[in-house]
Amino acid sequence: MDSLAFMLWAVRRYGDAEDRFVLAVLVAMIGLQEVGGHIEQTQEQIGQTIGSGYSRSHVAWALGVLLEDGVLRRVRRGVYQIVPSAALRGGVRPPAEGKRKVPGSTPERVHQLDLLKDILEDPKAPDAFKAMAQVDAKLPEGPRQKRKGK
Repeated sequence: MDSLAFMLWAVRRYGDAEDRFVLAVLVAMIGLQEVGGHIEQTQEQIGQTIGSGYSRSHVAWALGVLLEDGVLRRVRRGVYQIVPSAALRGGVRPPAEGKRKVPGSTPERVHQLDLLKDILEDPKAPDAFKAMAQVDAKLPEGPRQKRKGK
C-alpha cells in the first residue's frame, strides 16, 4: 500500500457524517508527525490543532477508531505512530533532546522500509497495526462498521 491508496481509502472509510471527525484527526496527526512517524501530542493538543470545540473525549474516541482499524498505534503514553506505509514522514532525525550534534557526525536518516521492518518485528505492535503495515495490506472495503449501541 502506498500513501495515495491509503488516503483514498481513508476518505471512503471515514467519509460519512458520523466519522468525518475521525478523518480530521487522522489528517491532523499526519501533519503533526515528526521524522520517523512519531506524534508526541496529548489528546487536548490534537483537539486544539483541529479547532476549538473538540474535547479530549472526542479526540479519544477518534483515536480509538484509528487504533482499532490498525491505522495508528500507541507507542507509549502521549506518543502515537501512524502506519508508515500510509503516511510516513521520512528524512533526517534530529538529535535526541538534550543531546548535541557531534561535529562531523552523519545525521540519522529514516527510511520507510526500515521502519516497516522494525514494526513488523516488534512484539508489542498490535496485530491490526502490523496487518496495515504490510506492503500488500488489504484494506477493509466500504465505510467503517459502527459498533452496536453507538
